[in-house]
Amino acid sequence: MVALEHTQLELLKVARSIGERAVAELMAAAQRHRRQVALTVSLLFAGTAITAFGIAPMAPDAAKLPKHQVIEQVDPPGLPAQLLALASHDLTLYRTDFTRAGDSAEVLLRRLGIFEPQLATFMRQNDDSRHLLEGRPGKQVQAQVSSDGRPVEIVARFAPPTTDLANTHFTRLTLRRTGDDWRATTELAPLSAAVRVAGGTIETSLFAATDGAKLGDSIAVQMVELFSNDIDFHRELRRGDSFSVVYESLSADGQPVTWAEEQGRVLAAEFFNAGRIHQVLWYADANGKGGYYGFDGKSRRRAFLASPLPFSRVTSGFAMRVHPIEQTWRRHNGVDYAAPSGTAVRSVADGVVEFAGWQNGYGNVIQIVHGSGRSTLYAHLSRLDVRQGQRVEQGQRVGAVGATGWATGPHLHFEFRAHGQYQDPTRIARAGEPTQIVGGLRPRFEEAVRTAQRQLDIGETLRDAPGQGE
Repeated sequence: MVALEHTQLELLKVARSIGERAVAELMAAAQRHRRQVALTVSLLFAGTAITAFGIAPMAPDAAKLPKHQVIEQVDPPGLPAQLLALASHDLTLYRTDFTRAGDSAEVLLRRLGIFEPQLATFMRQNDDSRHLLEGRPGKQVQAQVSSDGRPVEIVARFAPPTTDLANTHFTRLTLRRTGDDWRATTELAPLSAAVRVAGGTIETSLFAATDGAKLGDSIAVQMVELFSNDIDFHRELRRGDSFSVVYESLSADGQPVTWAEEQGRVLAAEFFNAGRIHQVLWYADANGKGGYYGFDGKSRRRAFLASPLPFSRVTSGFAMRVHPIEQTWRRHNGVDYAAPSGTAVRSVADGVVEFAGWQNGYGNVIQIVHGSGRSTLYAHLSRLDVRQGQRVEQGQRVGAVGATGWATGPHLHFEFRAHGQYQDPTRIARAGEPTQIVGGLRPRFEEAVRTAQRQLDIGETLRDAPGQGE
């Protein structure tokens, strides 16, 4: 055993001696060939770096490394200290409600969580405040209450005093506490437009679906007008059809209004009907001139509207029928639309009023010539809103549905003639080629289409969501 250890020691000395001589020889060689050595070392380091990069992915997975749980006890302040901290904050609380028929000042304030007899007395005696409880119900009221429960301010927003301002302005009534007293101010403020998205699915009717999507009737009417050249809403609407719409919503201080007849313009819409998709976009060119286009760039404006009524039901088409009064088979040279008396009737195209007055069995009648030998007739009207010789534009109101002349009930009889020959009115809107965006104008239009499609995709997710809509 001792001899073995001695042998190992001798071998170690020999190796050390050889190693020292080898190092000395290497140093001497390095001095003689400095450039070659530097290049070799550089390549060695580069190879090392590449090797390190190659084996880096072989490092242990971080998810499999051991984990250590650190538990530290935290002692929150006591309940009294927390309550004291909350009390130091000056909180402002808001509550919103709407006026109802038969509301008194006390009843309205109670729904807002306010119990202050002095304020109720002020609202009954102040002339401006009385407008809040008078007239039509549905006025929006927002109350601001301080942290101690005292009312600070009440703001009400409702329709302006005149109907010609209903689509542009609103009335803002403000009741504000000043010391121990209350003051009221009334001002007329402009409405603002916000972009909203909605979607719905047809179960019973289009208007039921738009109601479910919290859309105003004016948006539904616009959709009917936009797609009436593609879809016969009287006969082709099916259960399961769906729509998405991007539109401008008028708002008062950020709150949607309910009194305006026009709820803003439809900016984009798509309608799925019988397995086909129809899409439309409001697009304004670089000069600010706007109009509706399909996503393919074709203009949606045709020479004639599909119907003189925004939405109604066809009760008698362009065909042979039994006359409702004479009870004989006769050719019906127009289309009858059922609608309540007083429903607005519009011109289906630009033109000039050729006749406006009474005409035997047609009752109150308006005839409009549109050029190129074409004319339209609107019969059984309850009122005439144009006169002979007056120029009218497409979509302009010319009268109202009635039951004058030989009519069994309120409806509109509508005729279309071309060079004196009766034509089917339901087909006139689909005739004629629309204009199209082409050439260098396409890139800007296509970017607008992509933006609209992203918004409509959001509307698609809202179709089946409960309580959806903006």
